[in-house]
Amino acid sequence: MNPRLVHENETALFIICVCVSVFIYLSLIFSMIGIPYLIIGLIVSLILHGLLVAGIRSSGVKLSSNQFPVVHEKVQELCRQMGIAKVPDVFVVQSGGVLNAFATRFLGRNFVILYSDIFELIEQGNDEELTFVIAHELAHIQRKHINKHMLIWPAMWVPFLGKAYSRSCEFTCDRIATAYTGNANAAVRALTILAIGKQLFNRVNINEYVEQGARERGFFVAWYELMSTHPPLPKRINEIGRFHAHPYLYGYQSQRFETEDQPTALL
Repeated sequence: MNPRLVHENETALFIICVCVSVFIYLSLIFSMIGIPYLIIGLIVSLILHGLLVAGIRSSGVKLSSNQFPVVHEKVQELCRQMGIAKVPDVFVVQSGGVLNAFATRFLGRNFVILYSDIFELIEQGNDEELTFVIAHELAHIQRKHINKHMLIWPAMWVPFLGKAYSRSCEFTCDRIATAYTGNANAAVRALTILAIGKQLFNRVNINEYVEQGARERGFFVAWYELMSTHPPLPKRINEIGRFHAHPYLYGYQSQRFETEDQPTALL
């Protein structure tokens, strides 16, 4: 993988999170009092996560050569391209209208979970947008973000620090997914779907949406962003255009995107 695909803040923030987590772990261990709380916290976290994965495995629809074979083959192809030796199990679960997907890991086994409403993109001909979503989740596995989160678990609860690291990971996965799918326009459309839904995304003026993200600022907007695990969608869209059009250009600046009325060679 090209190292430039890793967001410029991810490595530095990870090192800080490791240092903070080691300090917290050592403090709990040497204090003796904190050891039972640490053990209880790890056990409770393991049980809850195990139950979550069990629910997905017991009721979700697992992709296979006989179950949505075209998408299953696309997952295998992406894994080959991304150097993921063991293809994760991919499940589709009913989402009640929520558009989302996530990657997780339990007892050494990786999973990608696609909510049914995002998976239904294949029914309206938006296969490339779904491919970007899948590639984004596979990028988390490729970068071992889930393993790292387990290591730096204490730091993830430190105000602002853990969230900042998480946001940098999301930027990284957007870059990787766009690079491996080779379709920045589909990446932009996929993120727009997350913003407004599957029916209206084609009617959104992407340029206006990105510029809206730059205009809508203020104390509470900034605070909300600092407390979020994911960057605002307009920033993620702008970052795709900025990075893949000008790989050596840094800093937030609006890019122009392809619309029905205004084509561009940027993406």
